[in-house]
Amino acid sequence: MAPLCKRRRTLALALLLALRMRRRLWVHPLNQQRRQQGDFYHLVAELRLDTQRHYQYFRMSAKKMDELLSFVGPELRRQSTNYRAAIEPKQRLAVGLRYLASGESMISLASSYRLGCSTVRDCVHMLCEAIEKVMMEQFIPMPTEEVWKEVAQRFWEKWNFPNCLGALNGKHMAIQAPPKSGSQYLDCKTFSVVLLALVDADYRFRFIQVGDFGSTSDGGVYSGSDLGIAMANGNLNVPPDTTLPGAPHLGEIPFVMVGDAAFPLKTYLMRPYPGKNLPQTKRIFNYRLSRVRMVVENAFGILSARWRILLRRINLQPQRVDTLVVAACILHNFLLSPNESQRWLEENEASGQHLEQVRSMGGNRASKAAQNVRDIFNSYFMSAEGSVPWQSRMV
Repeated sequence: MAPLCKRRRTLALALLLALRMRRRLWVHPLNQQRRQQGDFYHLVAELRLDTQRHYQYFRMSAKKMDELLSFVGPELRRQSTNYRAAIEPKQRLAVGLRYLASGESMISLASSYRLGCSTVRDCVHMLCEAIEKVMMEQFIPMPTEEVWKEVAQRFWEKWNFPNCLGALNGKHMAIQAPPKSGSQYLDCKTFSVVLLALVDADYRFRFIQVGDFGSTSDGGVYSGSDLGIAMANGNLNVPPDTTLPGAPHLGEIPFVMVGDAAFPLKTYLMRPYPGKNLPQTKRIFNYRLSRVRMVVENAFGILSARWRILLRRINLQPQRVDTLVVAACILHNFLLSPNESQRWLEENEASGQHLEQVRSMGGNRASKAAQNVRDIFNSYFMSAEGSVPWQSRMV
C-alpha cells in the first residue's frame, strides 16, 4: 500500500506542476511584456499628446475616440479570470480601429500590441458588432417625411437637383475566397460582397445594405434590397408629390433617387437617357444627373480613404465582412465633417485606389409613367427656373 500511496502522491505532484506550467504559458512570454513594450501603453499614450499624428494613426481625433468609447465601451468589457486579466475596452477599441484604419494584418497588430492573434481577431469582431448594435439606429436611422424634405432641400441648394432623396450606387468589397463557395462571390475579377448605399447631398449614408454576392447583377442587388422593396411598396415615409421650384405649370412630380445606367428607370428612380447621339436637351439632363451621382462616388471615396481595410482583400468570413463594412459606414456618419471631406477625397485620389463599381445590369423596359417623370425633369432643366449657367458648356 505504501508504494502505491507514494506513486499517487508523485502523480498528483506532477499533475499540479503541469497545471502551474499551463497557467504560466496561458499568456505567451512575449505578450507578458505587454505593459512594458506593447503599443497601447506607449505609442498610443504618446499619440494622445500629438493631435495630428493621432488623427493619422486612428483616422479620428482623441476626443472623437473617447466619444466612441462612451458608446461601445460597455460592449467591449469582459470579465477577468484566474488565468489572465481581461483586455480593457480602451485597448480593444484601439486595436479594432487600427485594423480598420490601416488594413494591417492581424499578425502584425498582434506583434505590435503584444497580444495573441485570436485576441486581436476578437477585438475587431467585438468592436464592429458593438458599433452596429449600439450606433446603427442613431447614425443611420430610418428617415421621416420631414427628414426626406430636408435632404431634398439640400440637394437643390448644393447640387441644383430638386425633389432628390439621394444618390444610389453599389460597390464591391474584395474578400478572401470563402471555402466551398463556388462562384457565388466571384465577379468578373475577384471574390467580393456588395455594398448598396443611398447617400445625401452632404455625403451621409441614408441607407446601406451589405452582403449580396459579388456575382449578383446590380439589378438583382437593388430589386432584392430592403430599399428597393420599400420604395416599390411606398413604405419609406417619402413625402407626397410636389411641384418643382418655380415651375407649378409642370405639375406635381414624385421625389426621386438618382442612379447610373445600371439601375432601372422608375417613377421614384431616375437614370440617364441611353444612347450616344443624343440631342443637347437630353445630354444636359444626363450631365445634371451625373453631377448629383458624384455624391455617392465621393462618399465611397471618403469611406475608403479613412478606412483603408476596404482597399484590401479582407481576410474574414463573409458574415464578418458584412458587419465590418456596416461598422465602417456608421463610423463614416459619426465622424463626417464638411471641413474634412475634401481632405479625404484628395487622399483617396492620391492613393490611386478605388472601390470597384457593381456591374451594370444592362437595359430595361421602363414604364410610360417613369419616362414621363424623366421628361419633366428634362424640360425643367432647360427652363429659366431650372437651368444653371454652365450646363451648356459642360455637354
